[in-house]
Amino acid sequence: MAGGNRQRMSLGTGIVLFVIGAILAFAVHVQLAWVDLTIVGYILMVAGAVGIILGIILIATRRNRTVTTSRGYTDPATGERVQRNTVDRDDPFV
Repeated sequence: MAGGNRQRMSLGTGIVLFVIGAILAFAVHVQLAWVDLTIVGYILMVAGAVGIILGIILIATRRNRTVTTSRGYTDPATGERVQRNTVDRDDPFV
């Protein structure tokens, strides 16, 4: 589950960066002597777009990944070897 949360976090962070960058680039008209807020906004928009793309790629690749765990033990009542296979997926709806 932790991997899935990180992927969604990267997608959400990318969206937030893009929105903050768009606000700085297009809506804020304050002139500062030491920084150009329009350029900072464009940089944040590019970083946000990269984060969104990476988040989508990570979610898409994780959806196709399945982890199978095999564990064996000896049944104490019968003395037979028992094999148990479990399948683990991050997304329970797939």
